[in-house]
Amino acid sequence: MNAMRGEPDAGRTGPASQQGMRRANLALVLGVIARGPRSRAEVAAETGLTRAAVSSLAEQLITAGLVVEEGPAAPSGKVGRPGTALGLNPLGPGGLGAEIGVRHLGACVVDLRGEVRSWRRQDVANRARPPAAVMADLARLVRSAVAESGLRPAGLSLAVPGLVGGSGVLQRAANLGWQDVPLGPELRPALRAAGEGLAELPIQADNEANLGGLAQRWLDHGPEDFLYVSAEAGVGAAIVVGGRLLRGARGYAGEFGHVPVRPDGPRCACGARGCLEQYAGEGAVLRAAGLGGAQGDWVTLLAERAAAGDQPVLSALAGAGAALGIAAAGAVNLLDPADVVLGGGYARLAPWLLPAMRRELAARVTVRPWAEDRLTVSKLGRRGPLLGAAVGVVRAIVADPASLTGG
Repeated sequence: MNAMRGEPDAGRTGPASQQGMRRANLALVLGVIARGPRSRAEVAAETGLTRAAVSSLAEQLITAGLVVEEGPAAPSGKVGRPGTALGLNPLGPGGLGAEIGVRHLGACVVDLRGEVRSWRRQDVANRARPPAAVMADLARLVRSAVAESGLRPAGLSLAVPGLVGGSGVLQRAANLGWQDVPLGPELRPALRAAGEGLAELPIQADNEANLGGLAQRWLDHGPEDFLYVSAEAGVGAAIVVGGRLLRGARGYAGEFGHVPVRPDGPRCACGARGCLEQYAGEGAVLRAAGLGGAQGDWVTLLAERAAAGDQPVLSALAGAGAALGIAAAGAVNLLDPADVVLGGGYARLAPWLLPAMRRELAARVTVRPWAEDRLTVSKLGRRGPLLGAAVGVVRAIVADPASLTGG
């Protein structure tokens, strides 16, 4: 699986050092421009670089299609004619996100400013389907999203509901029925068949909850330390510390669905007993609501019935909220996050989950201050993982523009 960013040649000296410095300065300049349009003088003042250096670097970024001149800069109050504002190029390289869910596929393209240029979601029953068949459908969806966007993606990031190792292998996705799937090699032939040069894109992959948590940090501008809890078919979490994802020693942190909430409870697909997923996952909540054979989007079904006052559904959601609160209380006591954020399908079901969650948190988080308003709901909802995938590609460009400019 290709890396999203290249590394400078560490084996050279002299010129390589100069190349490394220019690479770092390109990222410094683009990072300032990414925060909002700036004149060359303003970029120089904020970076500490000389005006001449900024002008040279800006020309390189303009030539690469990453930056455009937007017209006169905002008045600075200084004497003299205002300079020309530099901004991110909305027609430059984009970020391409893709998502494999148990019941859906998704594709999204964002521009360098993070604005969504195309969005595709297709309902597909992917459980137990062969990876090649799923990848073929996904590649066609990706192609249509790219065509609609009018942009050339710089890379593709894939969100999946399972454990992804550092080599890009999906180690286990119980709700898909997949194990040891090399995602890049599986997807690339399908992209090649889809055409448009998509098979040449760098590909990376991550767990859907991780990408949802990153999107929460990048786009919703919450605290730097929080626990993000989400659900589609299963239950996942992202732990964000200091604005960065805490992955754990082997990259598997965040398996929130397999935190035990009742050690003598029913056996989970993972082999353990009493896991959170057995009380707050899709199948568990539907069974508790008397809807075990229901088809289609479970979140929409439950939300509509709960809004209509369906008592079995309300009871099932209250039970799920209590289980979520027990698990979240343990995480709060252990990790001391500023917030606990409900995302994914839980964001829509939050009105019926929150009361029981708050009761459990209040009862169990007793050794440190905990305020009710620290349990929040993501504004991104179920869009989080796909947005996180696409925006992550753009952030990688801003962090290392030399990967596209040639150094």
